[in-house]
Amino acid sequence: MAVFTYKALAKDGAVNNGEITASDRPEALRLLDKRGLQPVKLTTSTAPAADKQTASKPQPKSVSSDKQVPRDSDGLIRLKRAEVVLFTEELSEMLGAGLQLEPALKSMENREELGSLKEVSRGVRQYVRDGGSFSLALKKTSDSFGPLYCSLAAAGEASGALDTILKRQAHYLKTLQELQSKVTLALIYPAFLVCAGIGVGIIFVTQLIPQLTDLISSTPGGKIPLGAKLLIGTSDFFQEWWLVLLLVIIGGSLVFKAWKDAESNRLTWDRTKLRLPLVGNVIESRFYVQFLETLANLVENGLPLLRSLELSRDAAQNLHIRGHLDRVIEMVGDGRTFSRALLNTGIFPPLLIDMVSVGEKTGKLDNSLRRAAERYDSELNKSLSRVMELIMPIVLVVMALLIGTMAYLMITAILQTINNLGGR
Repeated sequence: MAVFTYKALAKDGAVNNGEITASDRPEALRLLDKRGLQPVKLTTSTAPAADKQTASKPQPKSVSSDKQVPRDSDGLIRLKRAEVVLFTEELSEMLGAGLQLEPALKSMENREELGSLKEVSRGVRQYVRDGGSFSLALKKTSDSFGPLYCSLAAAGEASGALDTILKRQAHYLKTLQELQSKVTLALIYPAFLVCAGIGVGIIFVTQLIPQLTDLISSTPGGKIPLGAKLLIGTSDFFQEWWLVLLLVIIGGSLVFKAWKDAESNRLTWDRTKLRLPLVGNVIESRFYVQFLETLANLVENGLPLLRSLELSRDAAQNLHIRGHLDRVIEMVGDGRTFSRALLNTGIFPPLLIDMVSVGEKTGKLDNSLRRAAERYDSELNKSLSRVMELIMPIVLVVMALLIGTMAYLMITAILQTINNLGGR
């Protein structure tokens, strides 16, 4: 145990000075908080003699009140996506209502119905109260927020618009959650069709094709058509090598995952993702919306353009795009206009550059950025709708071709066998 000397404010505004005994600094802060004191200064004093005598004795571990809270191997709290959305919404609303960050976190900490978020709020509040930044506190408390979330939080702190940034992040996370729900619902029927097609294919391979082979072989003068031979050969191949094929697929998936997760290959994979049909447009539009909204908030709250670009760059997850933003920051730092720097990179669309140029000329860059973000948000919704609408037809066409081809070859072989029998 140690003795801490404190200077704190009481609820009535009076200044209190004194000493408090606690096991460590966070425990001392918690004890002061229970007394209704807001610490202004807290320093370590000398330990009492009684404590010195017992210092060498092993102390029993305190029973944590959050032992039921799920944690990862590093001891960080694990949150579900819905809990991250709820935390962001609650905190942004309280900050928007005028509460300071620490009191807002304290209010969430006292909410019994928040479950794991109580512990997250407690951990974040302790880091913030000890002088740490909110974004760093999020990283040290839970991995569930992710680097993008923490970078945006850092941008909000730097610009003084944390409530606005969190509100937009909550909207973004809710939109992403709704999108995932829509994708899941939209894939139920195609998944059912795929499973049904696989089942039909298994029946063809294991039952119908062997019976067809026996029928044709037992027919005097019966000849197996070329299409049926291909079908039978494919059936025999899958029956003999299906386990090897399954292991190859699983092994290939693991190798691909290891390759794309390797730090040396991340740039190549991020560049490749932008070139994928349909998906590339979604990733690109999503980046434009996130980048433009973040930059607009930072500029609107008085941050210099160069610093705003650096914070927005840190929030970009795609390394290929981040490399181009590095070039933009370098050119803006050398004195070029923002629109000219975007044009020289060669990856930003002309419409975006034109809107930025208008904002520079009118002196209302934040408004132009926000209008551009709204435009690309609309484009993002269109791209997502296009992907969703194409999933069903593609699945139907593929399944119809596979099953139809097998059925056609089998029926052709059966009819030829019947003709052979009739011609005897």
